[in-house]
Amino acid sequence: MVAKEFIVDPDTIDFDNVLADIDEIRKYNPQRFEMEQLTAIVYEDPVKVACVGYKDLTQDEFWVRGHMPGMPLMPGVVMLEAVAQVCCYCSHKYKLLGESMVGFGGLEDVRFRDPVLPGSRLVVMCELLKVRKPRLIVCRFQGIVGRNIVVEGILKGIPIPVDYLKTLQTAAPAS
Repeated sequence: MVAKEFIVDPDTIDFDNVLADIDEIRKYNPQRFEMEQLTAIVYEDPVKVACVGYKDLTQDEFWVRGHMPGMPLMPGVVMLEAVAQVCCYCSHKYKLLGESMVGFGGLEDVRFRDPVLPGSRLVVMCELLKVRKPRLIVCRFQGIVGRNIVVEGILKGIPIPVDYLKTLQTAAPAS
C-alpha cells in the first residue's frame, strides 16, 4: 500500500509562526462564537494557492457534552466546517471568487479515517484545484492529527448571494 502524500508535509510547517490569528481570520471569515473552527493559519502558498490552519480542541467544545456522552468524538460535520473555513479564508485572501462570501457548494470523495478527540490539534490543509471565477472553487483537503490523515476529500465553494438573503430575512414574518 502506497502512503498518501500530504498537501503540505507537516514536518515543514512552523506552528510557532502564526500568519493569521483569530482576529486576522475574522477579517476573512464571517463565523463567530461556537462556529469558529480555526485557531490559526500557519502556512500560505500564494503560487500553489494552498493554506494550512489548525484548531486546538478542548474539553469546552460545544459538541463534547452530547457527541457522545462519556466518549466525546469530534463530529464529522464539524471537521468539514473547519475544512470549509480554511478554504474560505484562502478564497477570500486571494480573491478567488471576487468579493463574494463563499459557502459550501458540495463535497466529493470525503473519507473519515480516524476519530478526533478533545486535546487534539486538528490541522487542516487545502489546495486549489480549479477556479471558475466568479462561480466556483474546487479544493482538495486533508485534516490530520499528528501525521495521521483523519479526513480528506474535495470541497466545492460557491458564492453566497448575501444581498438577496438579506432581502429575504427582512421580508420574513417575525416568529
